[in-house]
Amino acid sequence: MAQNFLSCDRDQPMLLPPDLRDWLDDDHLAWFVIDAVTELDLEPFYASYRADGHGAAAHEPQMMVTLFAYAYAVGERSSRGIERRCREDVGFRVICANQMPDHATIARFRVRHEQALAGLFGQVLGLCGKAGIVDVGVLAVDGTKLAAAASDGAIRTYEQIAAEILAEAGRIDAAEDEIHGTARGDELPEGLRTPNGRRAWLREAKEELELERAESPEPVRRDRAARLETCRRRLAEDWRAERRANQRYEAYRARGVMRDGRPFGSPPKPYSPPDFPEGKLNTTDPDARRMKFGRNFIPAYNAQAVTTSDQIIVAAEITTRGGDFEELDPMITAAERELETAGVDASPGVILADAGYWSNDHIDSLRERGMIPIVAADTTRSRPRKTRLGGPYDFMRRVLATESGGELYSKRQCMVEPVFAQIKTNRRIDRFKRRGRAAARSEWRLITATHNLLKLHRHQLAAATA
Repeated sequence: MAQNFLSCDRDQPMLLPPDLRDWLDDDHLAWFVIDAVTELDLEPFYASYRADGHGAAAHEPQMMVTLFAYAYAVGERSSRGIERRCREDVGFRVICANQMPDHATIARFRVRHEQALAGLFGQVLGLCGKAGIVDVGVLAVDGTKLAAAASDGAIRTYEQIAAEILAEAGRIDAAEDEIHGTARGDELPEGLRTPNGRRAWLREAKEELELERAESPEPVRRDRAARLETCRRRLAEDWRAERRANQRYEAYRARGVMRDGRPFGSPPKPYSPPDFPEGKLNTTDPDARRMKFGRNFIPAYNAQAVTTSDQIIVAAEITTRGGDFEELDPMITAAERELETAGVDASPGVILADAGYWSNDHIDSLRERGMIPIVAADTTRSRPRKTRLGGPYDFMRRVLATESGGELYSKRQCMVEPVFAQIKTNRRIDRFKRRGRAAARSEWRLITATHNLLKLHRHQLAAATA
């Protein structure tokens, strides 16, 4: 008697059209993402297309948004990788209804709708709020470094950038004229300066310039010559800001009295500002900054997040500063804004942060707004620092020494650090795919939005089986 097997005839055409609902189980993540995206307001995506129907047909924006949400949720961010999985992966084929957008279309959609994709974060947070899984009684804030889409070998000084521009386009004369005008460029300004006094003025001028760039980020050009010109211009802007700060400091010292009315003590020490722009920028991604990864320094961004006790992310931003000490108040302010937009009425209660976020001004600001910040005063120090005695420092050490304060702070690690581990290890997202501050922020917010989608999916599965 012949053996009995199911037929496997690959030449047999399908007698009936396939039903996509038979391809995946009802509780599959793909179906959940499809349903979740239908709940979102996608008008910002549709608004960029013609309403008269003219022109070549484009892929349905809702389908493309669903495709990106599902792809990022499963850790697939490469446009070519997404295209390949639209052909080979059943979940992707169900989402695309057997359509197969090519990688160029996928990449262009991500660039074209950069801001709209970033805006999905707040809407997904709203879905989590409606499901009742956003508890803001205790929040934790932390940051993680994500490598930029740039090589450390692409970092250049002003002279190297200018020389390369000269070799490629012959524009070095115009570049130098923009900086020096009719002067030779080697003149030194008159007056005396002190490195100690002028440091605060230089830092303030640089922070103002960085704030302007953060509020109005410019896209990173694909053309290398355009990127070189952007790097040259930014280094020149930094240099001019330093000279303006020096001039303001000179005028301040010339008045002979400090800001509080006291006379200056000893005269300032002589100081000569640089004759030409100093510093370095990465010519692949001018917004990226070298940050420490283990023993090495590579171009990266500092990705910040605020999470709940259930590891729901309620705020996601990026910064180009390697340290976290200036991020506590801005991140909690961002969390309040995101929660209000998402329709979550509750206000943050307790705020947990490690020692890297210590800032007297930020802690006082949170306390004035009715929150209870619990920030580690030190890392592993048992004896108090003599330079920090008094004020919030002594108070925070006493709080952490209590049983309730120590128990609350002990929750910080399991609230926020597993979120980064899940993103960077399980989903294999440890490097940005796109270049520039605005593009990296859009990608980080899409990454964290899909993290919340995964949390919401697991919550619904648990509720269905309970």
